[in-house]
Amino acid sequence: ISITSDDQLLLTSAEDGCIIIWKVYDKEGRGLKRERDIPYSDEVLITRTDMEEKTQVMLELKTRVEELKMENEYQLRLKDMNYNEKIKELTDKFIQEMESLKTKNQVLKTEKEKQEIQHQEQLSELMEKQSREVQDLESGNNQKLLLEYEKYQELQMKSQRMQEEYEKQLHEMEENKSQALEELTEYYEAKLLEKTTLLEEAQDDARQQLREFEETKKQIEEDEDREIQDIKIKYERRLREERESNLRLKGETGIMRKKFNSLQKEIEERCSDIEAMKVEQQKLQGVIKALEKDILGLKREIQERDETIQDKEKRIYDLKKKNQELEKFKFVLDYKIKELKKQIEPRENDIKTMKEQIQEMEGELEHFHKQNTQLELNIAELRLKLRATDREMHKEMQKERDMEALVKRFKTDLHNCVGLIQEPKKLKECIRDIYEKYVQKADRVEIVGVDTDLHQEYTRQREHLERNLATLKKKVVKEGEIHRADYVRIMQENVSLIKEINELRRELKVTRTQVHDLQSTLSLLRKHKKPGAQPTGPSPDRQQSPGILRLNLEEETERIIEMQRLEIKHLRDQMQGQEKALTLRPLSSGKLPMLEMDRISDIQSH
Repeated sequence: ISITSDDQLLLTSAEDGCIIIWKVYDKEGRGLKRERDIPYSDEVLITRTDMEEKTQVMLELKTRVEELKMENEYQLRLKDMNYNEKIKELTDKFIQEMESLKTKNQVLKTEKEKQEIQHQEQLSELMEKQSREVQDLESGNNQKLLLEYEKYQELQMKSQRMQEEYEKQLHEMEENKSQALEELTEYYEAKLLEKTTLLEEAQDDARQQLREFEETKKQIEEDEDREIQDIKIKYERRLREERESNLRLKGETGIMRKKFNSLQKEIEERCSDIEAMKVEQQKLQGVIKALEKDILGLKREIQERDETIQDKEKRIYDLKKKNQELEKFKFVLDYKIKELKKQIEPRENDIKTMKEQIQEMEGELEHFHKQNTQLELNIAELRLKLRATDREMHKEMQKERDMEALVKRFKTDLHNCVGLIQEPKKLKECIRDIYEKYVQKADRVEIVGVDTDLHQEYTRQREHLERNLATLKKKVVKEGEIHRADYVRIMQENVSLIKEINELRRELKVTRTQVHDLQSTLSLLRKHKKPGAQPTGPSPDRQQSPGILRLNLEEETERIIEMQRLEIKHLRDQMQGQEKALTLRPLSSGKLPMLEMDRISDIQSH
């Protein structure tokens, strides 16, 4: 007897295995209240068969783990063997490549020595040519200096002639001015005389007319008054006109006097201009002396500039030599960069293809993993079916054993009954006992028939299931072997691909570093080519990539020969350009200042 923890139920059990559950109530017939919530237990009851199945599964898994360990150890040994063989092959290849590279280095050293000898010979020839050209240039420059000195003397003579001509022109101008003044005075005096004569004639006419008027007045007084008035009007008009003409003549005389005064002022201004011209002449003589001093200073500057030009030409020649060396190095670096780019492009394409293959292999691996999981599930289901069939087989075997024991008992009883054949009563009783013992009910025969049919059906199904199990086991074994082989193959391919990818990455890093170094050297070369930058020596030789080192000797020699030919052409072009520049270059860039001839031309125009 026991009560539950919540005091709600009472459990009782009997000896025959019966369990009775009693519900507990109060006196009033109400159930007890729970003081607190009681949680359910975490334990779960399972059968013994489930425990046995779990133990069997654990044992099978342990055996499988051991098998997998053995297989992995075997595969690791195989991989070690393969890797050792590959390492040996790689070491042999590396040794062969080292020997070939050593031979290439020796050949290149010999070629380098030959080229150095050739370059030294070419340099000696160029130095001799340059010395000859310098001597020719010095002789030409001396001749030019003599010509310039002769031109300077001619210019001095011309300046003296110009001064003499200028003085002559001044004298002529003074004479011309005096003549012009005399002519103007005579001209205006003649005009004044003419005007005075005209005035006197007009006055005489006026006097005569007055006389005539008085005479006619006396004569006409006797005539009509109308005629007198008309005549008065006419003569008054004439008087007005004469007065106006007199006024006009007086104005013209005033204008002529003003013109005469202006001409006198112009004459005075011309005299002052002549004096100013004399002052300017003195100033020009001072300017000529200053210019002579400037010419002497400019000659000195020309000599100094020629010396500086020679120094700069020497420096330019040295810089050009260094530029040529840098251009050679640049050409080699450009060629190496192109080859490295050509080698990098197929490597990158190979890496892309390898990545695609790896992705495909990973997809296949996932597919195989899915197939493996499905096969494992199928195997688990088949094992469960096998266990169920094993249980049924055990039951049927037990039944067969029971039936065999019963048959043995029946045979023994029959054998005992056969011994009582001579005694019919006992035999009858014995048969009755056997019948009562073995055949107690009427339908026993039917049950036995049904049991036999069930047994036959069970055996038939069992055979069918055993056949299916055998075929499935064979299929599972075959598929497992296939999957293992595929898995091993995929793993090997993955390992090889990963190795190749790592090697390609290393080569890429090396090539990128080399490209970066080459680009930095090129940028330095371009900076050194700019004006004002100090030339620097070429950078040390870089380590060549394995792709370049694998070239054949013949191809390398042909390329070196082509590069040398291009360099020789470039040097010849530079020499021709320098010769042209030396022939076309003037002696000095300075020019003499121009003489101030504008003032002289203005004075001559005045």
